[in-house]
Amino acid sequence: MTHILAIDEGTTSTRAAVLDEGGRTVASASREFRQSFPQPGWVEHDASEIWRVTREMIGQVLGTSQLTAADISCIGITDQRETTVVWDRTTGQPLAPAIVWQDTRGEDIVERLSESADSRITEITGLPPATYFSAVKLLWMLENVEAVRRAADDGTLLFGTIDSWLIWNLTGGSRGGLHVTDVTNASRTMLMDLTTLDWSDEMLSLTGIPRGILPRIRPSIGDFGVVDDRHLLGGVPITGVLGDQQSAAFGQCAFTPGATKNTYGTGCFLLTNTGTGIERAGGGLISTVAFQQEGHPAQYALEGSIAVAGSLVQWLRDNLGIIRDSAEVEELAGSVDDSGDVYFVPAFSGLYAPRWRADARGTIVGLTRYSTKAHIARAAIESTVFQTTEVIETLRRDSSFSITSLRADGGMSVNDDLLQFQADISDCEVVRGGIESTAIGAAFAAGIGHGIYAGTEDVEELWQETGAWTPTMPVDERTHRRSRWESAVERSLGWA
Repeated sequence: MTHILAIDEGTTSTRAAVLDEGGRTVASASREFRQSFPQPGWVEHDASEIWRVTREMIGQVLGTSQLTAADISCIGITDQRETTVVWDRTTGQPLAPAIVWQDTRGEDIVERLSESADSRITEITGLPPATYFSAVKLLWMLENVEAVRRAADDGTLLFGTIDSWLIWNLTGGSRGGLHVTDVTNASRTMLMDLTTLDWSDEMLSLTGIPRGILPRIRPSIGDFGVVDDRHLLGGVPITGVLGDQQSAAFGQCAFTPGATKNTYGTGCFLLTNTGTGIERAGGGLISTVAFQQEGHPAQYALEGSIAVAGSLVQWLRDNLGIIRDSAEVEELAGSVDDSGDVYFVPAFSGLYAPRWRADARGTIVGLTRYSTKAHIARAAIESTVFQTTEVIETLRRDSSFSITSLRADGGMSVNDDLLQFQADISDCEVVRGGIESTAIGAAFAAGIGHGIYAGTEDVEELWQETGAWTPTMPVDERTHRRSRWESAVERSLGWA
């Protein structure tokens, strides 16, 4: 039996999973790592801790499955995308904490870039200038961290998103590790030309970022080197790399134009495949790369990115303490029939798609003496649905796709009530595939890259539906709930 190892490095945890060639998970292991919030709006990770936890999860999943490196044919990697790591090529040590995609410290840089080349940046990269993207985080480091500036001057600085950091370490690190990334992660840096799939000279000139610190861009499905013999999987090739949301779409087999998935994870991310053509929709949607197989043209997508979804449940647990475990939120929210006219706008990092309002902040409105923690929990869950519906409506209005069916995955998608509410509010069929589609997508991509599967047609036969929901809410109630959400959002704007 052929086995594939998927490394799923997310925003809050690292997962390693072994899948057989039928797409079935043989074993998995995961562990949370530390989240650091040193100042309001700042979110950091320790890249060394992520690398250590990754190694530990590989060892744990192999031990659980009683497999060895000889049983693993290839490796697929998927990662939190825009999170920015800088390290020294000679020592292999990070030169600063990794700045996480949710971090908003680069607002002044965004303002500066927007004033000089707002529309041009979007035309080249498909992205609006925002603190979300890696270039802003990298610029902040170059301008504010002495060790980073010095390494850049000395020619020893390397930059990468988490995929690059893991590949570099897996393939040898300071002893010849490969400094590479794939097109999906590169497309989230705000430095890659969406048409040429290479670093944009114009963007490098605009930002002043030196080309020499950037990884080489490769197709998502292909050769990313071989694991160094000093590691547990020495000799095993890495043949698939995808950013987490593109990987989830791949795992959901969203291979044809119009196919749409939504991942209910730490954030919430809706991708619609647009085929081999770049579709540029208004209304704050992102044009991005869906995937590319070596020797084939890239597939593109439109994306609506929502900053806070599952992380809001963690906030209820860790900051408010109204639940002891994230799994309790479903029971608590289900103990009331509705939110009691309470609405929760989780704009902790501003609002992403389709509004892109960095000045928004988290808001709970509609509280009365009747309101309980159950109503707040239900409003928190419902906020993910309302934000997703805004993206769906933007796609319907500004793109060529009507969006009548949505494939759901991610940790929050285990909640049947959430998916029914999604179908009701967005007036759209919701179909649940595998919960862990992100890891599955990385395994599928690696399997194609290694020749286990002939192509996307092979893996499409392995996709399975695990539930489906259709709209049942009366139109007038849907309209009322959407209107109340709009009013709540208006109250969150302009705070910062």
